[in-house]
Amino acid sequence: MEIRKVYGLFFSPTGNTEKVVTAIADSLAADAGYIDITLPGARESVREFAADTLVVVGSPVYAGRVPNKMLPYFQSMLKGNGALAVPVVTFGNRNFDNALAELRDLLEADGFHTVAGAAVPCQHAFTEVLAPGRPHAEDLRDLEAFAHAITKKTAQLDFAPVEAVSVPGDSPATKYYTPMGMDGKPAVFLKTRPETDPDKCTGCGLCAEVCPMGSIDIASSSEIAGSANAYTQPKITSICIKCQSCIEKCPAQAMYFSDERFLSHVAMLEHNYTDHSEIRLFL
Repeated sequence: MEIRKVYGLFFSPTGNTEKVVTAIADSLAADAGYIDITLPGARESVREFAADTLVVVGSPVYAGRVPNKMLPYFQSMLKGNGALAVPVVTFGNRNFDNALAELRDLLEADGFHTVAGAAVPCQHAFTEVLAPGRPHAEDLRDLEAFAHAITKKTAQLDFAPVEAVSVPGDSPATKYYTPMGMDGKPAVFLKTRPETDPDKCTGCGLCAEVCPMGSIDIASSSEIAGSANAYTQPKITSICIKCQSCIEKCPAQAMYFSDERFLSHVAMLEHNYTDHSEIRLFL
């Protein structure tokens, strides 16, 4: 099968999924195109692909599955039309559980033929202790070799029906992973939201710009009388998926989580999941 165009499509709040997808797609084609669906405005229109296209589709793993707030997009806004696809998930060193199988199934249902798949450990969004610095140079070399293997496989295919790539995980996907605290009990922090240090926040509004859910609002400084430099604190107006984008990208390091249940879960992860995790590649 001749692939005339390669795309990388990714949801990547903290940038690591983008790095992984780019590493694969760039190795597949020097002129690969990229579709970043991280921000809400990028998820408003349907994306259609041709049958002679290969799309590397990347998502981080949230609670062992594809982020639930992204499911409507993957279910209705992608049209494969027989294009080939490579589902890729990134995970914070614990496990990818059912996420890769779920993403594969979503793409197959969208009209793609999945020819390969990857689960790649990356530095955890919650802490630098888990998979620090990953994907690192060795990971990227492995992904480059993976891309070359995909090229060889696709060259041997024709346009007849292609069998979906076999990957571990429940199909259909079942339960989500239950976050645990250091006490061994479930840590319930679904409604937890980031807080802002008023002594550090400058009211620049960057947190609102990078929120993947469009859930942060900052009022104009003109709304506060008495100071030309006055500003309001960021307000979380809707769902928070704990992606850490606002925290990692805040230039003043003004945003943070203080919920003890959330912090206990992070401590549990740091205590139990520091062993090196291998990239899992499937063809």
